[in-house]
Amino acid sequence: MNNVVAAIIRKNNKYLIVQRNRKKYLGLKWEFPGGKVEENETFEEALLREIKEELNIKISLQDKIAEEKYKDEKIDIVLHYFLCTQESGTIELNEHEDLAWVEKKDFDKYDFAEGDGNIISLL
Repeated sequence: MNNVVAAIIRKNNKYLIVQRNRKKYLGLKWEFPGGKVEENETFEEALLREIKEELNIKISLQDKIAEEKYKDEKIDIVLHYFLCTQESGTIELNEHEDLAWVEKKDFDKYDFAEGDGNIISLL
């Protein structure tokens, strides 16, 4: 089982979501940005690193708001969600197809990756 961290980045009552690379598993589904926690890395360190790698921005973590287990025939993960704010930088999509800043009420217009679907009710 792998630990995966995800950033719930909020700005002006909107949340940042990103669209998965079409060549990856669950390609073109929407998700909250983040990624796998490496060995000897804290969740916080992993999230700061992943967001820098994927989006080229610096974030600050506030609270961990949820933990979700997700398993299917290809993956077995525990997702750790953190509320975050963007500190600095301009977003660049180094890995994703697209991004959107979305109000909570509009989340149902996006096709989310399975693991992220449950978290939306907590926001």
